[in-house]
Amino acid sequence: MTVLHIGNKNYSSWSLRPWVLMKELRIPFEERLHRFGIDDFGFSPSRCVPLLQDGDATVWDSLAIAEYLAETHPTVWPENRLARAWARSATAEMHSGFSALRGACSMSCGHRITLRAVTPELQADLARLQSLWNEGLSRFGGPFLAGDRFTGVDAFYAPVAFRIQTYGLQLDQACLDYAARLLALPSMQAWYAEGLAETFRDPPHDAWVTASGDVTADLRAPATA
Repeated sequence: MTVLHIGNKNYSSWSLRPWVLMKELRIPFEERLHRFGIDDFGFSPSRCVPLLQDGDATVWDSLAIAEYLAETHPTVWPENRLARAWARSATAEMHSGFSALRGACSMSCGHRITLRAVTPELQADLARLQSLWNEGLSRFGGPFLAGDRFTGVDAFYAPVAFRIQTYGLQLDQACLDYAARLLALPSMQAWYAEGLAETFRDPPHDAWVTASGDVTADLRAPATA
């Protein structure tokens, strides 16, 4: 049995990546959700999620999970060698970079926030994001970043689509259209609905989400914990 351990769907961008990848590629798995600040994460060597258990294999970190899945599911990456190389590079950049974007725009499906300021560092990240997305879309023909189907690179940028929606981030029309395509995927719609339905909260995450801007709406179900 393949089990994917994830965190709160409202907040956990790292968990979203393998979850949406496996859903879109129809890789069967059982989901186990663990609540930040409430549940014990001692099952994970890093005490973080996501974590994949597949028989005797335990794989933690979203990028490691994607590469593990690619060993038995080649559709994780594009078939074309050049597209595959680009997709892996763009995925690694998302995994290790965009620190200003992460810091100023922590993921929350349910909030709507107006940023108080766009710092030069955040603007630089948005410019790089726009350049990278446009390169992939134009070079490989779209509608996804590395070609005509959803692959690992799209999964890694899926949380950015929620950030664009939450914070009203300004990008060119091609990038906004790509983000809209991600948000319209059935898997993304399911994650979004389930994130909004969560009644448990993690105060540190809520503080990170609201640190950079003013809340104009909170669409989540009323909190019970």
